[in-house]
Amino acid sequence: MRNESDQAQPDEKLQKVLARAGLGSRREMERAISDGRVQVNGELAKLGDRVTESDRIDFDGRRVSIDSAVRERPRVLLYNKPEGEICSRKDPEGRRTVYERLPKLKSGRWISIGRLDFNTSGLLLFTNDGDLANKLMHPSSNIDREYLIRIQGDVDEDMLKRLREGVMLDDGMARFTDIVEGPGEGKNRWFYCVVMEGRNREVRRLWESQGVNVSRLKRVRYGNIFIPSHVRVGQWIELNDKEVAELAMTAGLEATERLMQTKSEKEYQRRHQKRLRAGKGQRPHHFSNPGKRK
Repeated sequence: MRNESDQAQPDEKLQKVLARAGLGSRREMERAISDGRVQVNGELAKLGDRVTESDRIDFDGRRVSIDSAVRERPRVLLYNKPEGEICSRKDPEGRRTVYERLPKLKSGRWISIGRLDFNTSGLLLFTNDGDLANKLMHPSSNIDREYLIRIQGDVDEDMLKRLREGVMLDDGMARFTDIVEGPGEGKNRWFYCVVMEGRNREVRRLWESQGVNVSRLKRVRYGNIFIPSHVRVGQWIELNDKEVAELAMTAGLEATERLMQTKSEKEYQRRHQKRLRAGKGQRPHHFSNPGKRK
């Protein structure tokens, strides 16, 4: 917390610094501060505290380096989530979590940008930067999410019109900003649908409000990010500098020098991509990746 000797140093909100260090989203850090899990210079922190680089911060009894939080390069992973995994870090029932397959971080932790249901597959993003995660998830960013859905039941034009214009759900009005029929014929029909929010089970609830069932649901796009064809179910890749910068700009954040990879990081990413492509022909039989919709 600031004192007279820190007047020349820029200060920031404590929860913002903790989030940028990859310890969680700003909201999670606000709860951690309120729960008494954070100390600044040996004193219990409180909401509203601001810190500088000269302050000592402890989170759950472990030292947090403000300097490393400032310089840490924001990283983003794209994970092709299979059905049957949960988005929590731990599960009392012992089910597999999405975090188990991700690479380990030297400091901080991966933060999920939104969530997918247990029975929903597809594109899931993770970052080590709480600011970026917060911006990408906030409704004001107006980032669209596109899903491929298999519907069981009769679908007519009146139903599609209602879904585009808006349906009243338990938590308010919701709608698809775009619906396009996908591939396939027969009783099961496929649709590409776009929503601008990330409400809980929103896509399923919209269709179920019309008396039909969703038998398959896969997220295929988040903003301008698609699942590359060589990333199989259960695999991840790291976005490169250009992709992270574009994603940050989509969220309303300016790209900075912190978005630059080192040579060793680029080489590791290149080798990882090469391994994934080498296994392209061994793709397991699963809900197939439809690629980019025309």
